[in-house]
Parts: sequence; structure tokens; C-alpha cells
Amino acid sequence: MQRSLLLPHIPTLPSDSGVALFRKGFRPFFLLAALHALAFVPLWLAVLHGSFAPHPYWTPAVWHAHEMLSGFATAVIAGFLLTAVGNWTQRETATGGALMALVVLWLAGRAAIFFADSLPRATPALVDLAFLPALMVTLARPLLASQNKRNFVMLAVLGALFATNLVTHLEALAVLGGGVGRRGNLVAVDIIVLLISIIAGRVLPLFTRNATHVETIRSIAWLDRASIAALLVTCLHDALRGPDTRLAGLLAGAAGLLTGARALHWGARHTRRDPLLWILHVGYGWLVLGLLLRGASLLLGPPLASMATHALTVGAIGTLTLGMMARVALGHTGHMLAAPAPMTAAFVAITLAALIRTGAPLFPAHYLTALVAAGVFWTLAFLIFLLTYSPLLLRPRIDGRPG
Repeated sequence: MQRSLLLPHIPTLPSDSGVALFRKGFRPFFLLAALHALAFVPLWLAVLHGSFAPHPYWTPAVWHAHEMLSGFATAVIAGFLLTAVGNWTQRETATGGALMALVVLWLAGRAAIFFADSLPRATPALVDLAFLPALMVTLARPLLASQNKRNFVMLAVLGALFATNLVTHLEALAVLGGGVGRRGNLVAVDIIVLLISIIAGRVLPLFTRNATHVETIRSIAWLDRASIAALLVTCLHDALRGPDTRLAGLLAGAAGLLTGARALHWGARHTRRDPLLWILHVGYGWLVLGLLLRGASLLLGPPLASMATHALTVGAIGTLTLGMMARVALGHTGHMLAAPAPMTAAFVAITLAALIRTGAPLFPAHYLTALVAAGVFWTLAFLIFLLTYSPLLLRPRIDGRPG
């Protein structure tokens, strides 16, 4: 493959040869996330069309949500945090054999869920639940050793995601009932949205100001704190009382207003010529819209509830993870922060997938057609990422530095 078709030309320094897959956490986990996104959504469409029947460990809807959250989203989070914590602490997280072990645990969880009907009853839960504690221990060591207290919150987020996964498995094992599997998945969405909001507040104004040199781009500290607090209260309410109450809607709506207000000075309007920037602002916009739709859904009915969920998942989580993977992989392989030409098409595709999937409930006569169209655009976006970025993720850094 000719790099000139995919990446800006950059003079390279001498570097060692060979496969670099296990030299930094983002490398294997971004590849796995893209592969999972590429394979699982078409599989879900096959379920909807009756050509594939998933195992009865969960209902099909719970299975779909679980694998998009505990499979796809968790892989992206793992790749990001394994890389970021190393930067924040100046201490390595996991490389080589330790990183390979984490990858094996994640893969084992996916296999255990897929083949759940062929395994002893509790085995899928035990295997799938092993990954997040292992990741937490891996990240806790450098964070504690460096006393990087600001980022202890990342361990709390991972612990909360583990708790939602545990609850979902306990329903499958008939230890808990009452639809707690669905609640566990919805609270997991809340937690990932909270994590995204924390990270976005740190990086979006910084990235945008550095790239555009617009000095008025800034964060407002009290709005940042209020937005995060509102999202945290929403998470706690949904976990303890459920996401279907009128109060849940009011909390989500308030969080949406605050989350949107904090971004008014982040300079989104200055990013239209930089795909690596505008895709992140678009993803953040989906987060705001999803929260506002959740608020409206408790007043206006079920169609908006589905729209809210998919604005937050396909829209915010899907768009922001694709955008961050594209940016992080460039920076940490020594390349310029300029989007490879095919990735603009990928960003457009993921945006179309979010628009179609979120709007599908408004057109009940064409609902399945809309789902197929959204799935095609989603799959196309991650296929482009995989084809474009696999060489970068597999090869050593072009500047000869470790990582």
C-alpha cells in the first residue's frame, strides 16, 4: 500500500523494523474496536432480519447493547487510557506480554459471550467480567505511584462500568430480575457519556485553540464543573431509581443544557477545514442532543427515548471514538495531525449513520430500511478506518521513538 494515498508525506527517521502491535495500548485495542464495529453491526442486522439467532443468554436487545458497550466502547476506552495514563504519569502502563494478556482477556470475553450456549452457565460472566478489573490494576499502578490524583477518576469510571456489566450478567444468571440488564446497559451509556464529557472538556478547547490560534477559545471553569456534576447526578439517579422516571428526564435535560453551554466558547465554528477537529465537535454535539432528547422523551413518549439512546450511542460514542482513534493513532505513531484523505469520507459516513439511526423512529414504515442504511454507513466508516490505519498501528513509529 502506498502511504502517499492515505497520509501526508512526512520525512521519516530511521526506525526499527517489525510489527509494533504490542508496544502501546492504543495499537491493538483500536484495531480490535474497529474490527468489532465492522463485524458486529452487520451481525445485528442479520438478527433483525431473522437470518441469525443469538444465544438465549440474554434477550437480543440486551446482547446487542452489551456488546456495543462492553465490547466496542470498552476496547476504545482501554486503548485510550493505556496510552493517556502513560503520558499523564510518565510511567509505562502495559506493553509486550502484559498488553498481550489484556488483549487476550478482552477477546476471551467476546468469545465467551458469543458461544455462551456452549459453555457452563456462569462461565461467560466470569470470563467477560475479568477484563475491566485487570485494566484497572494496570492503570492504577502508574497513577498511584505518581500520585496523579486528578486522574483517579478514571479508575472510578472503570469500576462503575464493571458494576453495570456485573448487574447485566446477574440478570442473565437469574440472580437479579426486573429488567436490570437493560438498566445496566443504559447506566453504562451514562457512564461512558460522563467519561467522554470529562475528556472532551480537557482536550477539545485545547486542540481547537492550538490548531486555529483563536485566542478567544476557552473553557469556563464553573460551567465545566456544573456540567460534570449534572451528568454524575443523572448517572446516580438512573442507577438507583431507573432511567424511566420523570425526574430522570429533567436531570438529563438539565445536563444537556449545561453540557451545551460549556461548549459555546470552544470554537466549533473555526474547525470546518480540519476534519480531525470538526468530527470531535460534531460528536460532542450529538452528546448534547442525546441528553436533550432524553429529557424530552419522558414528556413526549417512547419514539424520543429510542432517538435519545442512539444519539448518545451511534452519535456521540460512535463519532467521538472514531475521531479520537484517528487523532491519537496519528500523534502516537509520529505522523502529522492531518487527517488522511479517506478519513474525511469515514467521518461523513459515521455522521450519516448517526443521523439515520437517530431519526429512524420517526419513519415507522421504513424503520428496518433505515436501520440497514445506518448499519451500512457505520460499517463503511470503520472499514475505512481499518484500511487506512492498520499500517500505522502495526508498524513502528516513523520518528524512531518508542511506543
